[in-house]
Amino acid sequence: MKKTILSAVALLLIAVFAAAPQTPSFPKHRVVFQLSEAEGPAWDMLISHVNNMRKAFAKDGSEVEVVFYGPGLNMLLKKNTAYEARLKQLADSGVTLAACQNAMRFFNVKTEDMFSFAAQVDSGVAELARKQEEGWAYIH
Repeated sequence: MKKTILSAVALLLIAVFAAAPQTPSFPKHRVVFQLSEAEGPAWDMLISHVNNMRKAFAKDGSEVEVVFYGPGLNMLLKKNTAYEARLKQLADSGVTLAACQNAMRFFNVKTEDMFSFAAQVDSGVAELARKQEEGWAYIH
């Protein structure tokens, strides 16, 4: 009787562990983009590249962050209403839009000057380095 109960418990544990997901806790594709260019073609290309990449990786899943520093920080400013809807759509779909706090200080940009969906990182360049160290693909 005792052997039967132990056997049943062992089989149950095997079934539970076999049913547990075997995939990592993060998506297969993790990509960090940089935007450090002033307003121009790079701004529109960034949005297209992020959307196209996410479509290509839809089956496997992706985690995406865009780091804005230098003149590229301006893309996250509320005054750039032409980009607000497209950037908000990216943010709402899970893309992290990260402003460099060093660039914010340099350009005297306050949190309230930026779109509410923008995140912040201490250093844009350091954030790119951290992501690469964690195995993220780096697109510039």
